Amino acid sequence: MKSFPKSAYFSFLFLLFSGNIDGQNQSLSSYQDTQFWQETHEAYPVHATASAPNEVRSIAVDKNLTIWIATAAGVFIKKENQSSWTALPTEGGSGPAFSVAIDHKNNAWLGTWDGVYRATGTKLERIPGVTAPISALCATPEGMTAVGPKGIWFFDGRQFVKKDYEIPRSVRDVTVDSKGDLWLASDVGLYTINKVGKSTVFRNKNEVLSAYIKGITLDSQNKLWAGGLGGVTILQHGKKERTITTAQGLPTVYVTCAKTAPDGTVWVGTEEGVVRYYTDGTHSLRFTRRWLLNDHVLDIDFDSNGNAWIATKRGVSMIKRQKMTLAQKNDYFHDVLLKRHIRTPWIAGQCRLEKAGDLTTWQPEDDDNDGEYTGNYLAMEAFRYAATKSPDARENAKKAFGFLKLLQEVTDTEGFFARTIVPIDWKHELHDENRTFTLTELADELVKEPRFKPVEVRWRKSKDGKWLWKGDTSSDEMCGHMFGYYFYYELVADEAEKAIVRKHIARIVDYLIKHNYNFIDVDGKATRWSVWSPDQINRDPEWAPDKFQNSMELLGYLKLAHYVTNDEKYQREYLRLIEKEHYLENMAQVVHQNPAWFIYFDVMLQAYMYPIFLKCEKDPQRLAFYQKHMDEWFEKRKGDHNPLINFIYCYSRNKKAELANSVDFLVDTPLDLIDWPIDHTKREDLKIVREPVLEDEQVNILQPASLRMTVRWDKNPWTAAGGDPHREREPVFWQLPYWMGRYLGMIR
Repeated sequence: MKSFPKSAYFSFLFLLFSGNIDGQNQSLSSYQDTQFWQETHEAYPVHATASAPNEVRSIAVDKNLTIWIATAAGVFIKKENQSSWTALPTEGGSGPAFSVAIDHKNNAWLGTWDGVYRATGTKLERIPGVTAPISALCATPEGMTAVGPKGIWFFDGRQFVKKDYEIPRSVRDVTVDSKGDLWLASDVGLYTINKVGKSTVFRNKNEVLSAYIKGITLDSQNKLWAGGLGGVTILQHGKKERTITTAQGLPTVYVTCAKTAPDGTVWVGTEEGVVRYYTDGTHSLRFTRRWLLNDHVLDIDFDSNGNAWIATKRGVSMIKRQKMTLAQKNDYFHDVLLKRHIRTPWIAGQCRLEKAGDLTTWQPEDDDNDGEYTGNYLAMEAFRYAATKSPDARENAKKAFGFLKLLQEVTDTEGFFARTIVPIDWKHELHDENRTFTLTELADELVKEPRFKPVEVRWRKSKDGKWLWKGDTSSDEMCGHMFGYYFYYELVADEAEKAIVRKHIARIVDYLIKHNYNFIDVDGKATRWSVWSPDQINRDPEWAPDKFQNSMELLGYLKLAHYVTNDEKYQREYLRLIEKEHYLENMAQVVHQNPAWFIYFDVMLQAYMYPIFLKCEKDPQRLAFYQKHMDEWFEKRKGDHNPLINFIYCYSRNKKAELANSVDFLVDTPLDLIDWPIDHTKREDLKIVREPVLEDEQVNILQPASLRMTVRWDKNPWTAAGGDPHREREPVFWQLPYWMGRYLGMIR
């Protein structure tokens, strides 16, 4: 499911990639960045009153790019470059309108509750001859056709003249074919009227999917698409050729309209979004508030620039196209990142929207994983610097490292570091404020989870009085830090800076060694999740779910400490855990995790460690183990089409893999970073399954980036539903794999 024809896209990729495709294994080695169509959504709600949304029944775009709509509250227009709508009153006063059409002279015609109107400028002129109401209009070579519950009329140049044709009263749509024959969609079948006025009806099961027809269009081959209950029937020369149902990508059996775009793509509107059927046989869906004001689509039209204007139950949506390269997309994301997603002192994270979906109401927000995500940002800037030698990237990386280092310093401990910090005068909502637990609450929690740690004081004031810092730091923070430190050390830091990095990493790992590999908070106890000690990992059955994962993590920390410091004490501890505590054997089982304990979050923590193992290990036997381990792990993850995992693999293994899927993700990712709710459970073209994560509801077909919740890589990409429109995610999820691809020479 792409935002462009799949076969055309991959033909295009084939020309741009060097290499070849051998069976299912992609050996493509590089992608030459070039322009593609980037889609965006612009919302134009139409209000009947100050608060009530207005159902838009019909839409048409004239040659001047004026948008005409027929709504439940009457007729409205919007001129080019305007964002608001202007109501056009009819002679009979306010009332519903049902249809709008543009004739061959660029005049707009409106079918309303009290007749037919033709627009002259912004003034409506009622045309005599019809009996109201008029539910459908169609521009023909001879003029205008009007249809309603009380008949059908042709315009003779002065007025409408009624025709004595056998037609139903429930006509929903009208079109004309190349022979001049009319086609009518109705609740009681598909009708056609030839040039001499003879009517033919199609309603039998061998003729159409069902008799309830809502919308019709002729495609570029003059085949008729008739959509309604059940799906779409495609007819040629009056004979059913094929059908489109939920098996061919319709999200629901309720089809509402159909319209052919200038490029030949047929857009099919439904009650759960709009599906585009391309001439090469592929299709793509647009639904949810990211793309539509409402999923219930009622009509579609196109402007001369190829943009789609979509009438919905709650207003008008424009799906706009613009040419863009990956480099330009990165520039856009980087601007957004610096404007709304870098907070003091240099933390990369999401922001909160006080009003759902409204970027003008954004506020900075603290997050439990500010350290991990800033570690990703640090890695991104490191790769950007390595690929471009940009002084700006170097300075940003230095500031990000400075924040991560401050997380340790602010705790005033020998090596413990905070989850995040906020200035002492923080004016915004603070997550997880300090609290107390009653004895009954503690009992409840301990029964639910015997490993539970009650943390009553999460936020503490720094010794210098400048910051509030958050404790109970988790293992994912540690992994994210180490991932960022490694790439900063390797790709950015000069010798003086490397000395600082060495000392900082050593301080943290020394702290772990001192406390038998548990991360001890200022309360003298291990944090809830940062437990790596053999006493728990190997000997406490309640830690069995984390045994393999945490063994892998700790070996990675020690390996990095030894690599940067060359201090043999870290190597001795590393070997002791392997030889005496069997941590390498534990790690071997990561790819065979019990399904009850497999979560996607752990996948990314594992990914963070592989570059350290593959680049820092010097022993041939252990290196071979890590290489084989990553290869087996990567085989299980290929189906996720995760470009960060793909490029981490390419970096770590010095290979070129999964490039087409990585580029596909980078191209398809929306510019809109608001975490709009996505609910695939409503769709009839997908199945809800319990894999790859047993405890999650997931879809059976991986959805493209444009149809997922805004990505954070520690979230399950197969998730069926979720999202929070009060948040805009930081774009590092896209920028990090992009710059890794650039650094590796795989994106040129």
